[in-house]
Amino acid sequence: MPEGFEVRLPDGVRLHGETTGPVDAEATAVLVHGWTLDGRSWHRQLAGIGEQLGDRVRLVTYDARGHGRSSCMALRTATLAQLGDDLVAVLDEVAPTGPVVLVGHSMGGMTVMEYAHRHPAHFAARTAGLVFVATTAEGHTHTAYGLSPRIARLIRLAETTGAGVLARCGSWRPPRALLRALRPSLRWLLFGDRCDPTDIRLVTSAVAHASLRSIGGFRASIGTQHRLDTLAELGDVPAAALVGDRDRLTPPPCAESIAQVLPTTELTVCPGAGHMLMMERPDEVTAAIVTVLRQALATRDATSSKRLQRD
Repeated sequence: MPEGFEVRLPDGVRLHGETTGPVDAEATAVLVHGWTLDGRSWHRQLAGIGEQLGDRVRLVTYDARGHGRSSCMALRTATLAQLGDDLVAVLDEVAPTGPVVLVGHSMGGMTVMEYAHRHPAHFAARTAGLVFVATTAEGHTHTAYGLSPRIARLIRLAETTGAGVLARCGSWRPPRALLRALRPSLRWLLFGDRCDPTDIRLVTSAVAHASLRSIGGFRASIGTQHRLDTLAELGDVPAAALVGDRDRLTPPPCAESIAQVLPTTELTVCPGAGHMLMMERPDEVTAAIVTVLRQALATRDATSSKRLQRD
């Protein structure tokens, strides 16, 4: 059964998370959710990884500041840079030793990149693998919502204007009645050809638990981040990137650019899938995570064997 934990950050924000697996597992996988979502979005991967790797791996999920069961924050801290710092705090609290595989969806992937950019020594010492799911290292460069450039520009203008208003609404949550009315729009924006009704309900529930400040406040930072240079400096860390060819928010060029600058990346394009690959293509996402975890475990075993031979 999952065990809950709480990380209290220096600015008073409390992060809620859950762990599954033994504390002394051979490796830890930390799964970081996307914008307006929460740790529940990984529920299929948690089950699938556990079935395949058992007690060899400890699994960690947490709700980002302002999301899920974590507390709200000051508007000035609604940035990807802060999320990168928060990830360090989570690692130090719940996985202070041993190899770590970082898995990030959308904003979660950008959080991982920000961690690598802001804490390179910490990242190099701890990170044994990376999995990027429907994310980007280029802000909104490639985001056209699957529409014409002119219409996309109008939508972006409306989105950024609305985000500025929401960012000033503090810890209030979106009205559930409004979210139910917006379900068709969320389904169009986030999913590809098919959408299980339980998945759109889960997404709607997650958005309902995100503060209006987090929904609006992170938009500016997400739109302007550029971290291809950071990825290019990561060397030979095992990596995977997955994207749906119907993704309206982070389309295939986003994953392709990641694979270009990080040559160890195994790129997977999922036909007919949108932005919510963990739900739309759970088996493919789980397989990518397990593959990178196996690589991390193999490296750990090889290192341990060499040490024993020297001794």
